[in-house]
Amino acid sequence: MKKQLLKVAATAAFLGAVTVAAQAQNIAIVNGQPVPKARMDALTQQLTAAGRPVTPEMEPALKEEIIMREVFMQAARSKGLDKTDDFKAQVELARQAILIRQLFADYSKANPVTDAQIQAEYDKFAAANGGKEYKVRHILVETEDQAKKVIADLKKGGKFEDIAKKQSKDPGSAANGGDLDWATPSSFVPEFSEAMVKLDKGQMTQAPIKSQFGWHIIRVDDVRQAKLPTMAELKPQIAQQLQQQQLQKYQEDLRAKAKVE
Repeated sequence: MKKQLLKVAATAAFLGAVTVAAQAQNIAIVNGQPVPKARMDALTQQLTAAGRPVTPEMEPALKEEIIMREVFMQAARSKGLDKTDDFKAQVELARQAILIRQLFADYSKANPVTDAQIQAEYDKFAAANGGKEYKVRHILVETEDQAKKVIADLKKGGKFEDIAKKQSKDPGSAANGGDLDWATPSSFVPEFSEAMVKLDKGQMTQAPIKSQFGWHIIRVDDVRQAKLPTMAELKPQIAQQLQQQQLQKYQEDLRAKAKVE
């Protein structure tokens, strides 16, 4: 008898330990259905990845969210909504999206952008945007004759800023007396840049400059050495851009290799 009692007690203790272990793996039991803690962990990771880290104060609300989802899912299943063709199609689309996202994440992890790649990209940026910056004004008109008249008026003593406000067709600069602020030559169309870089500080084009926008009269107010952001400042942006380029090429390669009939 004593042995039987000890056996029953041991069994009860074992079952109790199993129950405690099971409870540790679930955040709740809803209508007899366990709600695994893994769901809460997954949602926590999802929020953190989206830039919304979960604090201890947020955990009760997050737990309630998981429980409510289980309640709603059970209600949907009781109506047979999980058996409909529309539901199955949406689940398949979601499954595809998750799997594809995992594929791209795996590729990016296995093919990180190197510091050498980032440096090379920054060097190209510096070469294209280095050199001189120009503080420039212009007056944009529709015809060559109008441009020649503006130049004549300026030579007679007309004020560049006043004429720009009254006659320039460039809405972005006319109100500011034709001011285009500081910019590198690569910021403008080639015809404009070629004429601008030939001018010294205080000089104006002596003949109209034609571009796709119309006819320009250009004046350089100042010149300075270009001030570029450092490589450290641009590194995150360059790394992201290169990663996107690599991922785009990976996608294109996969599509090119696929046998589609």
